[in-house]
Amino acid sequence: MALRFEVLARFNRARAATLTLPHFECNTPLFMPVGTQGTIKGLTTNQLEDIGCQIILGNTYHLALRPTSELIDELGGLHKFMNWPRALLTDSGGFQMVSLLHLADITEKGVTFQSPVDGKPMLLTPEESIQIQNRIGADIIMALDDVVKTTITGPRIEEAMYRTLRWIDRCIAAHKRPNEQNLFGIVQGGLDPVLRDICVRGLVDRKLPGYAIGGLAGGEDKDSFWRVVAQCTAALPDDKPRYVMGVGYPLDIVVCSALGADMYDCVYPTRTARFGTALVPEGVLKLKHNAMAEDLRPIDATCTCMVCKNYTRAYIHSLVTKDAMGSQLLSYHNLSYMMRLSRDLHLSIVHGRFPEYVRGFLQKMFPKGDVPQWVCNAMEVAGIDISVCCAGFPHN
Repeated sequence: MALRFEVLARFNRARAATLTLPHFECNTPLFMPVGTQGTIKGLTTNQLEDIGCQIILGNTYHLALRPTSELIDELGGLHKFMNWPRALLTDSGGFQMVSLLHLADITEKGVTFQSPVDGKPMLLTPEESIQIQNRIGADIIMALDDVVKTTITGPRIEEAMYRTLRWIDRCIAAHKRPNEQNLFGIVQGGLDPVLRDICVRGLVDRKLPGYAIGGLAGGEDKDSFWRVVAQCTAALPDDKPRYVMGVGYPLDIVVCSALGADMYDCVYPTRTARFGTALVPEGVLKLKHNAMAEDLRPIDATCTCMVCKNYTRAYIHSLVTKDAMGSQLLSYHNLSYMMRLSRDLHLSIVHGRFPEYVRGFLQKMFPKGDVPQWVCNAMEVAGIDISVCCAGFPHN
């Protein structure tokens, strides 16, 4: 195992910890920006360090296609290749195959898909996914799992969960760098508590360095989403990091952190920036709107990032979707916002004021008191009293 996870403070289920990885000592809860091709679109690695980014996620599937894992390995690994001194996490490549490719066919051997290069059928096995990730050299690598959309029901969910457990053993056997890279298993099982429980217990028995909760953030209703997170975090080991995959909405991160999760990743903050939307404590600010054309205020007066210090809404409005600079500035601000959110969560737990932080966050986002019912339900389980944030509590 190449990590140390130390819980510094708690509030009920929420925890603040240090996660020490080969390349960086991180504070959790933390958000990981997605750098698909070894780059966060439009930002330099220096800028990512400036805003306090701790771990970047790389997509194994995209990196294996271009520039290839062999070349990355030959050039000294992904850290050196992209000039990123802090931590990296790579996914297994399975999700991309299923989401991006037509005719991806999953069998016991692995995932068969059409090569985007020449259309020939190709097979990604658990062994090959790990070999590719061993060459790329990230601090955390993910097991290849059998990915199913949460909105699917029936026997396919059960099949995928049991296959995910069989494949984890193949991943462990194939992993050649356990002292430099941490292999995380992924809990599957759809929205079925019985299947999730079987999967959690199977993975915990394998004593992995960390665990991810997979198969969420794919269109399921929010009440099902938080209940799966709550169930899995309660059953996973207390002394290992817990990573909810694909979660990037600030509200979801606050709720999951209250339920005991530690790590998150999503393309949302940078993707929404490219569409002209900024993240602010009140929710979102759409810079494309004509109302922004003469607005001389910063995106967010409470934000100390380089963009909010130097540029007006009017200026960014004039660039957005027309000039690359617009999406670069908004990506910078949005990731700064996510890093500040991570820091605030960590510090509020450390300083014993997590419930106050959650209430303040909800009051800014829902000034009318219309906090969604699923958030109220989740906070009750997390043991955080948010009644002051809710008009006519309880409500829908």
